[in-house]
Amino acid sequence: MAEIKGRPDPIRVTPAAARRIGELVRKDGRPGLKFRIAVEGGGCSGFRYKFALDDSSFPDDVTVRAEGAEVVVDGMSLLYVLGAELDFVDDLSGAYFKVSNPNASSSCGCGSSFSV
Repeated sequence: MAEIKGRPDPIRVTPAAARRIGELVRKDGRPGLKFRIAVEGGGCSGFRYKFALDDSSFPDDVTVRAEGAEVVVDGMSLLYVLGAELDFVDDLSGAYFKVSNPNASSSCGCGSSFSV
């Protein structure tokens, strides 16, 4: 599991996202949980984000720590989300994790899929 020291985080985790991740990890209660972001084929725009609580680690994982929350991204997915921001939104339209991705050339209306 790699951490990039002395450089900006490969993704930015907002305080709201870090708080929500902390709540989910505490509620689940399993030791060693991290919030995993992955990109997979599918969705209405070609790729989609997948979020999960995960206790596994892989050699190509990159870890970002923010306000006590650990966010991991596998090496292949990192190519698609490098420089992105993970936020947690709780408004009239619902509560959800939102990725603001500078690599996406377009995204769908629901914000869960994108194209490059």
